[in-house]
Amino acid sequence: MTPWLLVLPTVLAAGLGVAVRRDDRWAGALAVTGTGVTLLLALVAWISQSGTVVGHLPSLPLGDLQVPLTLATDPVRLAVAAVVALVATAVQAYSTWYLAADDRYGQFAATVSLFTAAMLLVVVSSDLVLTVVGWEVMGWCSYLLIGHWSRRPAARRAALKAFLVTRVADIGFVLGLVGLAAGARSTDLGAVVRAWDRPTACIDAAVASGSSLGDALGACGAPDATLRAVLLVLVVIGVLGKSAQVPFQDWLADAMEGPTPASALIHAATMVAAGTVVLAGLFPLLADSPSARWVLGLAASVTMLLAAVLAFAQSDLKRMLAWSTVSQVAIMLGAVAAAPDGAGPDAGLLHLWSHALFKSLLFLAVGWAAVAAGGTAATALRGSAAAAPVLRAAFLVGFLSLAGVPLVVGGVSKEHVLATAWDGAVADDGPGIVVLVVLVLTSAVTAAYSTRGYLVLTAHVRQRPTAGGVTPAASAVLWVLTVLVVFGGLVLLTGTFAVGEVSLLWLLLTVLVVGLGVAVALRGGFDRDPAEVLARRLTPHADRGLGVDAVYRRLVARPVVRLARVVAFLDTEVVDAYVRGTAVATRAAGWTGVRLHRGERPSAGVGLVLAAVVVLGLVGVLAWS
Repeated sequence: MTPWLLVLPTVLAAGLGVAVRRDDRWAGALAVTGTGVTLLLALVAWISQSGTVVGHLPSLPLGDLQVPLTLATDPVRLAVAAVVALVATAVQAYSTWYLAADDRYGQFAATVSLFTAAMLLVVVSSDLVLTVVGWEVMGWCSYLLIGHWSRRPAARRAALKAFLVTRVADIGFVLGLVGLAAGARSTDLGAVVRAWDRPTACIDAAVASGSSLGDALGACGAPDATLRAVLLVLVVIGVLGKSAQVPFQDWLADAMEGPTPASALIHAATMVAAGTVVLAGLFPLLADSPSARWVLGLAASVTMLLAAVLAFAQSDLKRMLAWSTVSQVAIMLGAVAAAPDGAGPDAGLLHLWSHALFKSLLFLAVGWAAVAAGGTAATALRGSAAAAPVLRAAFLVGFLSLAGVPLVVGGVSKEHVLATAWDGAVADDGPGIVVLVVLVLTSAVTAAYSTRGYLVLTAHVRQRPTAGGVTPAASAVLWVLTVLVVFGGLVLLTGTFAVGEVSLLWLLLTVLVVGLGVAVALRGGFDRDPAEVLARRLTPHADRGLGVDAVYRRLVARPVVRLARVVAFLDTEVVDAYVRGTAVATRAAGWTGVRLHRGERPSAGVGLVLAAVVVLGLVGVLAWS
């Protein structure tokens, strides 16, 4: 099956959805059908395909630069594409209920379809040009989805903030990919990796024959390691921005101003997870570039622990899940940074796969609970899981998976990330040891805030809320996702992800760490919110993201605005002064000529001539200075 078939249905659904956006029934049917067909095609290809299939479009004629515009599918890409399509289908079906009264539901459904198509394009892209196209379209769609309720100033501000922060980081992303493509004289991903990869076998053979290392590097055509490191760091900066990692982490929590289904899509399977896919494609280069690995590893390590602490102290449970996403994406990226060359990036991709399942389940369940309770604040959501049995099951399974409890899908992937970080810590000089230590600490904090979330939603029952008139489709979505979260770890039996075996030691360590986090959360008791007991003073600061938004304004926004005012002043009062002076001199000379032509008295004429000379002289002095 050609890889283009995985992208085409959602592109068509987006185009046709715009045409019928005023009819909610047609808009919903097209949206669900487009993602459903994509899911079916991805599953069929995943089951039947064993190797790599490449699809081509006509190449772009750009001189010496080859732009083949290729897509490729293999079992790992198909697994990721399948989970993206699954989450998108769940979001589209759920949205038919959640946004039933929204007068702009048609636009929302079409945007979700385009968003899904862009993420799928990044997943199956084997060409850097197509990667950039999908990457930027996702950024535009996220702006539209976060600001969907644009009548609210907070939603408009959150959308603009997300757009600006990610666009700034994308400068590095685009520059890095352009540099890699220019060095390889091709945008084909395989050609780029081959051109910038160190020819290890050639170098080893040359050194073994008696050549010096410098001569071997020159003879084998080894790439400029410094330039490669700079370009990869630029790509990493773009990934950090898109994935809401430090120092770009603050925009994702504010993105909760968008509808809950949009949050589920952005946080679970698109946008923030796209960077892991891109870096997995460039992994051979990243593994051979210690500088880029350290930048990625340190940023991911700081982010995963910081975001986990902020998640525990949030007063709003939807924002708690947002900070949880920031932390979990950092775990994916940390696995890629820490993995030694022989291990590969599949542990990070496996966690991406599992995170898409349990995080979409939690977001959609919280959306239902918020409708029943009338808000997303922890105080409003107390006991809201009692609205329906599926909510109790969804929250139990979802938070178990988020905490990393063994056997459920999140626990399975977390154990493999820990094992990969350990391999990186003992194998080479990469950031594996840092990632490993911080990951253990983060796992404990994650278990603590997962316990807190479950207690708030289930144990603090005050009055049984109503189910909110939920449709069978929305209920079925939660049941399906709940079952997949329980049994999703069986994906390892397919052999899709090339990860090693997890030892009993790591299994016991996971249980101990999770148990420690649960014990800390339970110190607050079963009848109170643990954050009210353990993090009361931290909560106001956590709700503000530790004031990072104010730092953005002081260090970035205000200096840029002031610089813009200075530039505007120079443009209007200095540069334009010469133009205005010329105009004044021309008018004065014309007026003098008219007076002379009409035969004014000589003394008056001489005075006018002298005045014109003085004006022209002043203009000349200004121009000379």
